[in-house]
Amino acid sequence: MIETAPQALWKNFLGQSPTWYKKTIVVFLLLNPFALLLLGPFVTGWLLIGEFIFTLALALRCYPLQPGGLLAIEAVLLGMTSTETVFHETAANFEVILLLMFMVAGIYFMKELLLFVFTRILLRVKSKISLSLLFSLVAAFLSAFLDALTVTAVLISVGVGFYSVYHKVASGKGIHHEDHDHSVDDSVHEVHREDLEQFRAFLRSLLMHGAVGTALGGVCTLVGEPQNLLVATVAGWDFGEFVAIMAPVTLPVLVSGLLTCYLLELTGKFGYGATLPDPVRQVLTEFQEREEAHRNPRSNARLLVQAIVAVLLVIGLALHWAAVGLIGLMVIVLLTAFNGVVEEHQLGQAFEEALPFTALLVVFFGIVAVIHDQHLFTPVIDAVLEMESEVRPAMFFLANGVLSMISDNVFVATVYITEVKIALDAGAITREEFEQLAVAINTGTNLPSVATPNGQAAFLFLLTSALAPLIRLSYGRMVIMALPYTLVLGGVGLAMVSLFI
Repeated sequence: MIETAPQALWKNFLGQSPTWYKKTIVVFLLLNPFALLLLGPFVTGWLLIGEFIFTLALALRCYPLQPGGLLAIEAVLLGMTSTETVFHETAANFEVILLLMFMVAGIYFMKELLLFVFTRILLRVKSKISLSLLFSLVAAFLSAFLDALTVTAVLISVGVGFYSVYHKVASGKGIHHEDHDHSVDDSVHEVHREDLEQFRAFLRSLLMHGAVGTALGGVCTLVGEPQNLLVATVAGWDFGEFVAIMAPVTLPVLVSGLLTCYLLELTGKFGYGATLPDPVRQVLTEFQEREEAHRNPRSNARLLVQAIVAVLLVIGLALHWAAVGLIGLMVIVLLTAFNGVVEEHQLGQAFEEALPFTALLVVFFGIVAVIHDQHLFTPVIDAVLEMESEVRPAMFFLANGVLSMISDNVFVATVYITEVKIALDAGAITREEFEQLAVAINTGTNLPSVATPNGQAAFLFLLTSALAPLIRLSYGRMVIMALPYTLVLGGVGLAMVSLFI
């Protein structure tokens, strides 16, 4: 039967996505102009946010860049924002874009060392509870001094490495067989299917503990998250002052987060508790032994170079030698130069993971531009600012938390700290009240925002990474697995802000 042009166009539209999904996106695109005409830009703006979250929620059906990009383009065409505002939002986050372009690629060239180190950790730490606490604690410590996206890139690289090793064996292929499509289970032998599913659950829980760990550590220091530096700059706090002022909230939250990690693994609730299957452990042990047997002076030299560059990376990030992305570029140059990666196509593979997410992030800034131009958060901000000073910090924490679950937490912090600074300069609030609200803004944007992938860039990066479909980590599953952490981090954070701030 000959395909007509419209049929061919429809089949090409969003590729292999389900028909119902394609129709839903078309309905969104047709609905928005009428909503703008009948309901006005404010309601249509919130509708657009809901539609964009829908594309994130179904990231495993279709990468959100295409449907989300169509929505962002339509918003510009409808006049709900402008290309100038989108550019401004993008330029304001240029450091994050540089980070994604270069740091994630830099981590790619370090994967041999990461697999070497983490395979030993995985095989030597037999207790799943201990391993989970280790992942969470290390991610928290690193995120306090480095960057959550960099730490998440390391976790993703380790996860992909472990998964690919076992998937090749489960598919009847050699460990060294080149196979880039690990998401297809058709080739997996029946005897391995149950182990593979348990291994996926095991990796999902470790990755989620690690991702939440980046939020636990990131809130503690001036350099942990971009909004921390923003709040500290406006408030005039240095590194030590920031840590001390935030400590009454951040330290109890850190302890509570680690306790939650322990209890989740102990009880096995919310998708946690899966252990490493014995056949998988055997495969990883054999992989480690085989790698050791094949080790030669050149492979040892590669590991040595990667280890030296890893130390330079940590020192450079901790001492802020340069923007994170530029340090990432330094990592790429050093690793490729001293490990002999000098062909263009070899370099190109390193950027495959980061650039789609970078493009998606710019689309996300397009949605943030709509929030900015249509003042979608203004009613919430005004309502909180009008409250009594005694309840204001707690209400700021809640308002920032809820809005950060929907939007970018850096954007929410920017809006709120600007409004509070204006109130301080106008004499509407005292310096003491300003500092209380600054703590509430910082912790509010960092802690409850773990509830959804769009609340934290590190979570969104994990959701849209090459690892997510391999371990079946969907938007809904992330929300469910993050729920106990959201309740504990949000609840303890709110209590500490109410009691001590």
